[in-house]
Amino acid sequence: MLYDLIIRDARVIDGSDTPEFRADVAIRDGRIQRIGHLDGVSASEEFNAAGRVLAPGFIDVHTHDDTVVIRKPQMLPKITQGVTTVIVGNCGISASPVTLAAAPPDPMNLLGPAEAFSYPRFSDYVAAVDNARPAVNVAALVGHTALRSNHLNDLFRTALPDEISAMRQQLRESLVSGALGLSTGLAYASAFSADTDEIKQLAEELTAFGAVYTTHLRSEFEPVLEAMDEAFAIGRHSKSPVVISHLKCAGAGNWGRSPQLLAKLEAAALDHPVGCDCYPYAASSSTLDLKQVTDAFRITITWSTQHPDQGGRDLKEIAAGWDVSLMDAARMLQPAGAVYYGMNEADVQRILQHPLSMIGSDGLPEDPFPHPRLWGAFPRVLGHYSRDKRLFPLHTAVHKMTGLTASRFGLHERGFIREGYWADLVLFDPQTVRDVAEFTAPQRPAEGIDAVWVNGHLSYTDGQPQGERQGRFLPRSGSLVAGFG
Repeated sequence: MLYDLIIRDARVIDGSDTPEFRADVAIRDGRIQRIGHLDGVSASEEFNAAGRVLAPGFIDVHTHDDTVVIRKPQMLPKITQGVTTVIVGNCGISASPVTLAAAPPDPMNLLGPAEAFSYPRFSDYVAAVDNARPAVNVAALVGHTALRSNHLNDLFRTALPDEISAMRQQLRESLVSGALGLSTGLAYASAFSADTDEIKQLAEELTAFGAVYTTHLRSEFEPVLEAMDEAFAIGRHSKSPVVISHLKCAGAGNWGRSPQLLAKLEAAALDHPVGCDCYPYAASSSTLDLKQVTDAFRITITWSTQHPDQGGRDLKEIAAGWDVSLMDAARMLQPAGAVYYGMNEADVQRILQHPLSMIGSDGLPEDPFPHPRLWGAFPRVLGHYSRDKRLFPLHTAVHKMTGLTASRFGLHERGFIREGYWADLVLFDPQTVRDVAEFTAPQRPAEGIDAVWVNGHLSYTDGQPQGERQGRFLPRSGSLVAGFG
């Protein structure tokens, strides 16, 4: 039998958190057909892995790529680091289903200007993704704040019964069209006023679909444990798996509390499917939030509508130049974005290392001066944390970025190198792979990523995109509860 492609002499790490093995991998019609020593077997093309690591393509579990996958479908920040699938719609903000009457409210403006939101139904978004044919696959959550913006004339209150009913209808239609589940961003002012009962009622729609509830907690600062309790209560009420987004100990007063957070996560996991995602940096990035303005740690402005020339400068430096307080400078800059150096490295490492955590970049592609995680998160895990810091074996690092995520989010026949599965693959050199993006120069592709295949087609090699883009929309595939084990 003639295959389309054989990748020869690879060190295969298959996504299952088991050690590597040497093998050839044969591909036909976009799928992995055979794995083994394929001497005498022929293909239209052959690629010599030369003993480098072949892994499933990385799945970025936490992105805000909702509109950029359509407007800038080359997706260079992701394909260059070996990402073959992005999950969008996180933190309560999604591109669909959305009908805007004015400018997108904070933090929905992270996804782009008003004209970027042109998908009143989730099915419209699915069609737009498939029409754009981005370089990576796309799976999507529905954002709670997006639903609120459709039906509430005031985002600074909890929803009324008829508004909740209308939001439930849109969520249900989206789940029928393949949405993965519901996300919330309860820390943001546009959702903070929503009481727990509002979320519980919406989450009831997830039950029949076995869909997931993901949440940017109501607080990642001092009340973080209470916020985790709220998330678990919502999940239990709706019988839905819970994923806590970018779990962290935010703020200097919270440093060192990661053992408490992880103990609570473990306790919840004893009787309910729960997990978390995290990114491999001790700095966060979002819109400029006056509640987070402090002199306890460094804050860098990434963009400002009122003062675009201040992007890339520290808030303290801007305030000094204007001869005003930090808070006054922040008010003058808004609306704006910021990087907050508000985490402790030891906490970051404990959360990264925990078996319940997955890897997500949480990159913001619309930022003119983005956090380096947009371009470097996955190679940083492989190089800095696995190889250099020895935080976990390489096969565990790969598992956190592939098989674990695919299982948790119901991405059927993805995330593993197995016969019959889709051939989303990345080839990298474990000795040289590293993130090159820095806070001072954030838009730089990683080193050591040698080749990327999406749905069986070579999509990136030798530092350049290859051929036609091969990504597609990935609908939810059945109940997600089974993926939590």
